[in-house]
Amino acid sequence: MNNEQLRVSIGLPVRNGERFIEQALESLLAQTFQNFELIISDNGSTDKTEKICRAYAAKDRRIRYYHNEQNLGLARNYNRVFELSSGEYFKWAAHDDLHSPDFLLKCVEILDRDPNVILCHSQVRFIDEQGKFLQNYDIQLNTNSPKSQERFHALLGKHLCCQFYGVIRASALRMTSLMGNYAHADGVLLLRLALLGRFYEIPEYLFFLRKHSQQSMSLFFPMYLSFASQQSHRQRNILPDYYQYTVWLNPEKKGQIVFPHWRIFWEYGLSIWLSPLSWYERLDCYLSMFKQLRGTEHLLLKDLLIATKMTWKQVARTKSLQENQKKA
Repeated sequence: MNNEQLRVSIGLPVRNGERFIEQALESLLAQTFQNFELIISDNGSTDKTEKICRAYAAKDRRIRYYHNEQNLGLARNYNRVFELSSGEYFKWAAHDDLHSPDFLLKCVEILDRDPNVILCHSQVRFIDEQGKFLQNYDIQLNTNSPKSQERFHALLGKHLCCQFYGVIRASALRMTSLMGNYAHADGVLLLRLALLGRFYEIPEYLFFLRKHSQQSMSLFFPMYLSFASQQSHRQRNILPDYYQYTVWLNPEKKGQIVFPHWRIFWEYGLSIWLSPLSWYERLDCYLSMFKQLRGTEHLLLKDLLIATKMTWKQVARTKSLQENQKKA
């Protein structure tokens, strides 16, 4: 395939995905839209993932397989598959999710038709470990608005970032800093993309998000299915455990003082500042940010309280160690 004419790059970051990756690969390779490359970055898997991926790469020339000798971390691996891509459009794919055969075709048709749309995705259904239907994802967001501040406001609301697995203009992604190494980085990236252009949701269920015990949402947000309807996500004050999520993303943070909610708040503000907005749009976004996040101040306080407790424990531990050394 001539890379100059390549339309879509699919990036599949994976680590120890032997259980579901064959189904995910079959789903992608069965797409009716054929002009794509599939880039797999294996983040130091210790199971049969490498063997499975190499077997598929040997059979299909559209697949490029890369094996990282060491675990680069989730965010770095997600960014790596994009950095290795060359398509006009880009899509992240998880090793455990499935797609309807016409997912790519319908997304590309929308992006080709309207240059103002920079991300196209479909409606979502949740499936279980056996691939059986669980429920629909019914949260509707106004991300197709022509006004950047309205798209920004919509994505500040509670949602599960399913648009992240849509088809995105690579040129728009290059205008961002990609995935950050902190909790809710996918949501921040969506915000930054929304400030650049519109999202379009295909009114069909073409994407199937698998729920299983080892995925990040199940580990740090076990109630997320209760959050997946338009009505319930507004009524329930439930959020992921961003502390454990931060450590999962970056194991070096274990035992260290982190401020996950402050970091998210900072990244929201930075997103506005870095975006090519007019001063009126920028001010509107800042006002929207404070309005939408009003009532969540306790999360910032929670960060400070946890940091204080950890600091006190460290001081007490150091003092105890010094006293023991004096006695010795």
